[in-house]
Amino acid sequence: MRPLPVRRPAALVAVGALALAGCSSPDDEGYGEVPARPSTTASSGPTGSGAPPSTTAPASPTPAPRGTKVPALAVEEVAGGLSNGWDIGFLPDGSALVTERAGRITRVSSLRKGAKVTRVGAALGDLYVNSEGGLMGMVIHPDFATSREFTTCQTHARGGAPDDIRLVTWRLAANGRSAERVRTLLDGLPLSTGRHSGCRPELDATGALVVGTGDTAVGSIPQKLSSLGGKTLRLDLDTGKPLPDNPFAKAKNEKQRYVTSYGHRNIQGVALQPGTGRIFTAEHGPSFNDEVNIIEPGANYGWDPAQGGTVGGYDESVPMTDTDRYPKAVRAIWQSGKTTQAVCAAEFLEGREWGAWDGALVVTALKGAKLLVLTLREDGSVADVAIPKATNGPYGRLRAARLGPDGALYVTTTNGQDDKLLRITPRT
Repeated sequence: MRPLPVRRPAALVAVGALALAGCSSPDDEGYGEVPARPSTTASSGPTGSGAPPSTTAPASPTPAPRGTKVPALAVEEVAGGLSNGWDIGFLPDGSALVTERAGRITRVSSLRKGAKVTRVGAALGDLYVNSEGGLMGMVIHPDFATSREFTTCQTHARGGAPDDIRLVTWRLAANGRSAERVRTLLDGLPLSTGRHSGCRPELDATGALVVGTGDTAVGSIPQKLSSLGGKTLRLDLDTGKPLPDNPFAKAKNEKQRYVTSYGHRNIQGVALQPGTGRIFTAEHGPSFNDEVNIIEPGANYGWDPAQGGTVGGYDESVPMTDTDRYPKAVRAIWQSGKTTQAVCAAEFLEGREWGAWDGALVVTALKGAKLLVLTLREDGSVADVAIPKATNGPYGRLRAARLGPDGALYVTTTNGQDDKLLRITPRT
């Protein structure tokens, strides 16, 4: 397993350093939510590791001073002609790969306006595309410069029928025009109709692969430790094996050894916080309470739609974090409240140019058609949630979010046709 380079730690806002957007409502019951508010700036443009973060995160230097000004944002269209762009991976030559849910891998020639878009030939004939399933999350391997490998999360069909969800490792040809399958890194993630398929991979501070999965809309799955659905998983990026420091590494059931947290509904975003090693996730709620969570190894996050054990039951009126049924369930650091935004990807901003948002967690929203910027305290709790004007609506549904090698935030739209890859930067 390859360790990752140490990134500068995120600058975290101290308690009281920013004015809160508002107090929690009586219905919050201690979840620590802060209501989202529009950003007041002008804008332009249409650890889920098995061990606690302190034992797995690299030693961190003293954080650099950061600005206190909330930045205005500039939005640039890098490329169009995509269809439901699901994830983004940056390559050493300055290009990028984008996964498209219907079964295409696309190469974008550069990260600036006017980039050329070409299709990467790949054997995806066994992809099961239905509902939320298809070609989903992706990570570029840290040694891509020599191995040219990347891994995708995808729904798999057998005889045209849904079979399972798999992590598949690919090798991109030297000319970037095709990719060949190298190995199936992990299979057996549950799949039903394609609903609640997850599936977002991310590398943790040790170089392990962390994967956020969905419960495939089957009520018994989130609380079932022998299922890979409704969980965060942690595995070796090279071998696909569970890590020996995972919380259930010694379990008799082989699948349980991969599990780092459980009781999730449908994880869409996974983000590594620079400098701390903590893993944050963004998760779809039913018709209420989307969540952002910090992953604690071995913890239960309290989603259980099985109607108290009714066979085949899937009761979406139950709480996202059911502390009546599971008193030790970990509460979310933020919930959307009585409505949903359909939160999706999560990514940390990093760099002094981001001002007061240096170290903030950005979450995309599909239904909400916006970015949410969560400023965090040192303990990971939410101090403020802002909605930048530049991305509040004009681009429609926003899905992927990745911080590029140039420090810009790259986001995909997922409106179904002529979707975009956007480059978002703080205005100078």
